[in-house]
Amino acid sequence: MTVEFLMKDYVAFNVWANALFVNWLKSKPLELMDREVPSSFPSLRGTLLHIWSAQDIWLQRLQGTSPNHLISATFQGSNTELMDGLMQNSAAFRDFIGSRDSGYFSQKIGYTHTTGIPYEQYTTEIIQHCMQHSTYHRGQIVTIARNLGLTDPPKSDYIGYVRERGIK
Repeated sequence: MTVEFLMKDYVAFNVWANALFVNWLKSKPLELMDREVPSSFPSLRGTLLHIWSAQDIWLQRLQGTSPNHLISATFQGSNTELMDGLMQNSAAFRDFIGSRDSGYFSQKIGYTHTTGIPYEQYTTEIIQHCMQHSTYHRGQIVTIARNLGLTDPPKSDYIGYVRERGIK
């Protein structure tokens, strides 16, 4: 198994896991999306928006730009538009990484943080960070949802995805 395969698989897992959550949340009462409970981002909507915003900025950095605007700073769309935007961005991330050749995964890229500080990291470090960040916040969605009385969150562990996709 190569680093290229693992990175491409990890972003495919992210699409799979985000789809599980989006489809699950779409089946729940919409008013729960904005109800606040104690958490890093105090609502399901805020947490989904943060995931989308972070994925978007990291994707842009991997594509060679240094954006200074976060989607979360201005997004005013509906919950459906939020979920659709997250899924479109997740797919775009997967498609971009999926189109890279093996050499891309040993490159370092430079970017400027939104605070103006320049950084340089390996593409694999950025991909891992972004995907783990999304996983972390999906876990928070489970906790928020349980605090809202939702007891049937999807199981989105990586191994579940691996078992579902089969061995390649």
